[in-house]
Amino acid sequence: MRHRVDTFKVGRSSAHRRSMLANMVSSLFEHGSIQTTVVKAKAARSFAERLITIGKKGDLHRRRLAVSKLRDKGAVKKLFDEIAPGYEGRNGGYTRILKLGKRRGDAAEMCILQLVEVAAVEEAPKKEAKAAPKKAKAEEAPKAEEAPAVEAKAEEAPKAE
Repeated sequence: MRHRVDTFKVGRSSAHRRSMLANMVSSLFEHGSIQTTVVKAKAARSFAERLITIGKKGDLHRRRLAVSKLRDKGAVKKLFDEIAPGYEGRNGGYTRILKLGKRRGDAAEMCILQLVEVAAVEEAPKKEAKAAPKKAKAEEAPKAEEAPAVEAKAEEAPKAE
């Protein structure tokens, strides 16, 4: 019986599929989001969420399991040190898939696969950082304009006397 045995075949052999998923999830952990087809994203999502759950345990045995599955020590280090601790209070749902539409060449459904809280944390500081300099520039400009006007009025006054 094949109860609960389900795999996204993605049209590849098992070795090719494992390598592809390991590379995709490694890139996901390094960059926070990747752009791919919907079928590949669904396969990578389940693989990534299992690895994040392994990373939440944080012991040496789990780290070795993650290295054996992911095959990228840098990505595993980032997973255990930065990504997994952010999901301590969360029981799954670490990634999201945002559909983009069809690819121009072959009309494959494209999407963005991204880590949920990492994306929210990365977007918020960028918006605040961009907004702060604009306000500072806007405040400096009127002060610069007001100063010459005050000096000009001061110069005119002595001439009148």
